[in-house]
Amino acid sequence: MKTYEFKLKFSLPVNESNMDGLVERLGEAGCDDALIGIGQPGRIALDFLREADTAFLAISSAMADVRSVVPGAKLIEATPDLVGLTDVAHILGCSRQNIRKIMVSSIGTFPPPVHEGKSALWHLSTVLTWLKESRSHQVADEILEVASINMQFNVAKEMLAVDKSQRTEILSLVG
Repeated sequence: MKTYEFKLKFSLPVNESNMDGLVERLGEAGCDDALIGIGQPGRIALDFLREADTAFLAISSAMADVRSVVPGAKLIEATPDLVGLTDVAHILGCSRQNIRKIMVSSIGTFPPPVHEGKSALWHLSTVLTWLKESRSHQVADEILEVASINMQFNVAKEMLAVDKSQRTEILSLVG
């Protein structure tokens, strides 16, 4: 078994107001391997260190544990996933300048961001996979696996917002 580190952020139903009781119930339901943050009203963040055979099993079991206690909880984000260059550098233990230099010198092959603007954002798994395949950096299998699964959960969550009657056409146009 491996240990996977990830964070899950949820919005809570309006009737879920007893945060101390919620934290206790989450611990009893199997989330005793998470640091639980309850700072923002109506939100909860769980920072997990979970042992499992795969990242998917670790993350999906954590989600199931939360949903067993709070069935109305809605996933806001699974992290790490969306990152800037500074985040990538921090994860790899190098400088932002180093990652930017690699990006600029590989402009034709470096993964495109999912958001361009003052600050660009990438899916972490896309960048780590590219860095690993280009042999630019050593990438720990666990972080790559977690980033990939988190991206899938986050994208699936966003797909729920796409109008079902237009989903097939929209997917064909962006794919």
